[in-house]
Amino acid sequence: MAIGNDIHIGRKNVIITLMVIVFVVYILRLLQLQIFDETYKNSADNNAFLHKTRYPARGLIYDRNGKLLVYNKPAYDVMVIINEVHDLDTIDFCRTVNITKDQFCSLIEKMKRQPGYTPYTPQQLIAQLSIEEYAVLQEKLFRFPGFYIQDRTLREYTYPCAAHALGYVSEVTEQEIEENPYYKRGDYIGRSGIEKQYESVLCGIKGYEILLRDSRGRLKGKYQDGKLDRASVSGKNIQLSLDIELQQYGEKLMQNKIGSVVAIEPSTGEVLAFVASPAYNPSDLVGRDRSRNFPLLNKNPLKPLLDRPLQARYPPGSTFKVLNSLIFQHEGIITPATRYGCAHGFSYGGLHVGCHGHPSPLDMRHSLQTSCNGYYCHGLHDMLDTHRRKYGSVQEALNTWKNHVVSFGFGYKTGIDLPHENRGYIPNASVYDKVYGTKGWSGVTIISIAIGQGEVLATPIQEANYVSAIANHGWWITPHVVKKIYGDTIPSSLLEKHVTSVDPKFFDASIDGMEMAVQGGTARVAQLPGVRVCAKTGTAQNPHGKDHSVFIAFAPRENPKIAIAVFVENAGFGATWAGPIASLMMEKYLTGGIADNRKYLEERMVNANLIPTNPKER
Repeated sequence: MAIGNDIHIGRKNVIITLMVIVFVVYILRLLQLQIFDETYKNSADNNAFLHKTRYPARGLIYDRNGKLLVYNKPAYDVMVIINEVHDLDTIDFCRTVNITKDQFCSLIEKMKRQPGYTPYTPQQLIAQLSIEEYAVLQEKLFRFPGFYIQDRTLREYTYPCAAHALGYVSEVTEQEIEENPYYKRGDYIGRSGIEKQYESVLCGIKGYEILLRDSRGRLKGKYQDGKLDRASVSGKNIQLSLDIELQQYGEKLMQNKIGSVVAIEPSTGEVLAFVASPAYNPSDLVGRDRSRNFPLLNKNPLKPLLDRPLQARYPPGSTFKVLNSLIFQHEGIITPATRYGCAHGFSYGGLHVGCHGHPSPLDMRHSLQTSCNGYYCHGLHDMLDTHRRKYGSVQEALNTWKNHVVSFGFGYKTGIDLPHENRGYIPNASVYDKVYGTKGWSGVTIISIAIGQGEVLATPIQEANYVSAIANHGWWITPHVVKKIYGDTIPSSLLEKHVTSVDPKFFDASIDGMEMAVQGGTARVAQLPGVRVCAKTGTAQNPHGKDHSVFIAFAPRENPKIAIAVFVENAGFGATWAGPIASLMMEKYLTGGIADNRKYLEERMVNANLIPTNPKER
């Protein structure tokens, strides 16, 4: 009898347990449907309301003189709520929006495969209709239930230039949506240049409006007379430091050439021109044309998408001699009166670094005037080898040299307010210790760094910044492209003053040498009537082909207004191509035009095609 009771009690417990489990499952399912799952809520809401996003106008962009560079034009997305589509005349719809039925089906399938797709909420079907296409569809929209228009804006450009500085926008990725819930599928975000760097300033704040539907889904006006709507807030406008006329002129001079031009106002760090060549028209990456043009630009072997002013790295060549003249003075290795002989170069044992013919021996000023290789090889040899006891070791001597170089903005990012900056490269002692061993190298082993070759690499923005530091006698402001944010302030880091490690008292003698190079040396091409120009030529060795032409300059000597660095790839001597381009850019900025007796030089630069026909030469 006891056994029977136990069996009865056991069955009862099993039944009770099963009932509890079923009850819990139902409760959990109800919680999921009513609280956690938005599907039915969305369905109910969309039967009564249409939540429509109000997209803000993106901030406008002006140049330093107030000329409008980037503005907005209207565009229209076709949105669809799949559960509200019924009795669709597909052929009529396709004709209206100028697509084929196959394209329509493809767009529907693609839309349904997107993460986060739901048939109860608005989904983007076709992006960026033009005003003309929108007008045609708007007249017939009543025939296509479930479809409606979402107002948007597209970027429009006043000038077909400055693409790398301005940047472009494109649709957000799923990863970006996950990282920032503000963005939704179909939104646009800055992808490069100013558009990316100042996305939070330019993008504005989205608003929304709630529209009421009747029982047949027809829109009947605003819910509660729009009391719950929120207006969008336009993005803030930005004024750039770029001079668009100088920018256009620089791009004109650099057409059919590979390289960069960067010009800076030394006293402020404001970038006046930011030229990458070859470049592209910023309008090419707007709207539906972008999907066709971007792959073409990306596959172009000349790399027009490459932001050369920030990303290309070159040996600075002889332009680096000015910096070494300053370091050697500061370290007591030389004085302006120090003379070194140059027998067509520097020789030590079996090593010979060649140099062109000029008087010998030379003092420091004349060494810059004639761009003597031997002088700076002797100087580096003295600092790293002859005066090694001063530093304790060749390693400490080199690291002292490197620290001076870095203080001029080399070897690390300058901090410019543009994305994707490259840091360049300045070697330290550990680099050579790994290659040669701690006892296996000396100043002679690495003598090429004395003339800006070997392992030394710099970007064009670093070179222009370096010239600014020279022009200022030992200080520079972080280079920046944004001059003003309307209704806000620019980041304080862009106004930071950096002081070099070289004593200001040593700059005058080196600047004398740069001015002498213009008056009667290797940089004579930079002469401007009535303007004291200081400059230095450079020829950067290129292991893949013809050397690169390099030129740095600033003017006028007193109270300088412009500092400039020009790189022309595969163009040979600095004075032949980079020098004239720098000279013309300075003349254009300082005087507003080109003198008649220099028009021939302008014509030669504009018409020259220096792009190698053999890709291996690049």
